[in-house]
Amino acid sequence: QVLLTESGGGSVQAGGSLRLSCAAVGRAFSSYGMGWFRQAPGKEREFVAAIDRSGEVPYYSDSVRGRSTISRDNIKNTMTLQMNNLNPEDTAIYYCAANRDGRGPRLRETYAYWGQGTQVTVSS
Repeated sequence: QVLLTESGGGSVQAGGSLRLSCAAVGRAFSSYGMGWFRQAPGKEREFVAAIDRSGEVPYYSDSVRGRSTISRDNIKNTMTLQMNNLNPEDTAIYYCAANRDGRGPRLRETYAYWGQGTQVTVSS
């Protein structure tokens, strides 16, 4: 089992940046694929970005590709998502998630563990 805690959310103006962090407590962090999902009011939770167990292969949704960078540190048991050029459509609660075997990194149902989320609000 792994416990996940997000931080780094906040309120920014359009065009600004935020760096979201996810801290993991538990065994064998490096055995989990990790991902970020977000959920806006009235919408389904959607994939944002993911990274494989080694930290070498990132995955991005079309909506954030080119302006976001995902990374992880398997020594510190952390994952980060740097988001730039934010726009109001990025407003959502952002969740960190852990995937036991790294398969299906874009699929919500493959993630067994979830954090409580951190709010990101982007104003125009």
